[in-house]
Amino acid sequence: MIAIRKRMLALFMLLSLFVGAAYAQDDIVIDFYFPSATANDAEGIFQGYADRFAEENPGIRINPVFTGSYTDTRNTILTELQGGGAGPDVAVMLSIDLYSFAEEGYIAPAQAFIDSMENGEAYASDFFPALMSNGVDEDGNIWSIPFQRSTPILYYNADLLAEAGYDSPPANNAELVEIAQALTTSERHGLLVPVAGGFPIWMYQSFAIAFGRNIVDDDPTAVYFNTPEAVAAVEFLRSLGAELGVGPAGGAAWGDTPVAFLAGQAAMIYHTTGNLTRILNGADFEVGVWYLPSGPAGEDGAGYGAPTGGGNLYIFDDGSKSQAELDAIWKWVTFLSSPAIQADWGATTGYIAANASAWEAEPLASLALEHPQYLVARDQLQHAGKEFSSYATITIQGIINGTLESILTGESEDAQAAMDAAQAQIDGILADYR
Repeated sequence: MIAIRKRMLALFMLLSLFVGAAYAQDDIVIDFYFPSATANDAEGIFQGYADRFAEENPGIRINPVFTGSYTDTRNTILTELQGGGAGPDVAVMLSIDLYSFAEEGYIAPAQAFIDSMENGEAYASDFFPALMSNGVDEDGNIWSIPFQRSTPILYYNADLLAEAGYDSPPANNAELVEIAQALTTSERHGLLVPVAGGFPIWMYQSFAIAFGRNIVDDDPTAVYFNTPEAVAAVEFLRSLGAELGVGPAGGAAWGDTPVAFLAGQAAMIYHTTGNLTRILNGADFEVGVWYLPSGPAGEDGAGYGAPTGGGNLYIFDDGSKSQAELDAIWKWVTFLSSPAIQADWGATTGYIAANASAWEAEPLASLALEHPQYLVARDQLQHAGKEFSSYATITIQGIINGTLESILTGESEDAQAAMDAAQAQIDGILADYR
């Protein structure tokens, strides 16, 4: 009898293994590609989210794939898709990648999924409008969902400002220069703006917006790169290093900037709010955070301006996915964009929790109460403009970045002439889309 029971138990265990394997094979697996632009542990964070999602959604597994920088991620996906590969099911890509991927038919609009939800309107309206703007086309259709969102913000060494007699951060570019010059020494820059290294457009946009005219609007066939405001913005940005001496000529490098700030080699820096947690945890001084004072003072004395930035969630579908697969993909998207996950993501990294209700959820609600620095980027959205995006985004962005770099490094002394030439190129490209 005992031997029979042992054989039955062994048979049961073997059958259990087969059944388990069958269930595993029947699981829907979602390939999820994600980048990182900061020193946060993105791989560890997303693996934790994937594990939590799998526990809550039996039969669906997430395969997180770290794909490097935003540019690496975009190029990896394009290479796979153009080579006939499957590519991801969901990816975090720059919010400005929308038109590049929609034109090729690689992504599915989120609008159809939202329309199928019982609470779709409430779900969509919970996102901050400024963060939603880059995910919406000119007809108002939502294509991608805000997730890893940011603005650049001003970080300042509050101890150094207090020692120099300043009890508040600068509110406009004149005050920015005054304080930066007061805090510049032979061993310390007064201000670092990371515009060196081939991608100055994002930081430059804060100055263009603050000077009174963003270089894009809701029309993806229009770019405004040679306006008086755009030219004045780059000339001021160039002057910070070339004439005023508060930072290096040509600007600072992206990765070096927060390192220099934490090391006491810079009194103030412009950088992404996505580095907020890292900087707060790494500083041995009081870190102040404020809106970007990038433009001339207005009637209220302020000259604030910033672009939005960061990544959205994109759904990839060539029409071959089953309804069950699409439903599973949308579950993952709504999971990542839920107030609970956005609250955790914002608290863990410093990125802006993209929906308003996330700021009432833990752990972000308590963290923001204890450290008001976390509220700055969210509140700065009132002064924020749309991040650069248009048809032929990659090509046009390359023209703009190259032109800005030539001006900032002094290669092109006549900013207006250089930007006029770039605008002519841009208009020629966009003419085909009008």
